[in-house]
Amino acid sequence: MPGADYLLPFLATVLVLSITPGPGMLYMAAQTVGRGRKAGLFSAIGTHFASYVHILAAAFGLSLVLQTVPVAYVALKVIGAGYLFWLGAKFLLSETIENAGPVGGRTQRHVNALKESCLVELTNPKSALFFIAFLPQFTDQGATFPIWLQIIVLGFVANLIFTGAEVSCVIFADRVTALIKKSRACGLLMRRLAGSIMVALGFKLLLSER
Repeated sequence: MPGADYLLPFLATVLVLSITPGPGMLYMAAQTVGRGRKAGLFSAIGTHFASYVHILAAAFGLSLVLQTVPVAYVALKVIGAGYLFWLGAKFLLSETIENAGPVGGRTQRHVNALKESCLVELTNPKSALFFIAFLPQFTDQGATFPIWLQIIVLGFVANLIFTGAEVSCVIFADRVTALIKKSRACGLLMRRLAGSIMVALGFKLLLSER
């Protein structure tokens, strides 16, 4: 593994990045505001596991395709933005509050939140490019472990830290929402806010550069 001269700057950088507000935190907050704390937590879990796909792609060079083939990058970006638009429209057009109702229905909605967050993360080319640009900077050519294994281990550590920050965001968003959502009208208003955030994230991804 890389020595302390690589690991300490890596951990410091990851910690700073994890507490910096960004699209990921906004997405978790939107799911929490629109569907409740459990849906937010399931979204964090979905993003966590989907991120391992990007980490493995970075370790084995698959993400280079997005760097070297502009059409692939644009296609994935359009798909990801379109999916966010669709999720946002569901929140904006729905007249029901999803975190209410039978237990079985709530469980299915939590599973849906997990699946949706997986797809959002997998179709976000900026996440893929982040890992391939970020992780190799902290690998050590002279270490015993090969570079690809160092990238996987570093990615695993970074992903755990990022997920911890996202879970904290979910808890905070849930507590703030609990103070506001005291009626059906407020609940629907919060869903509209969640949908607007997702649509805004879709536009941000669609208009973003590499």
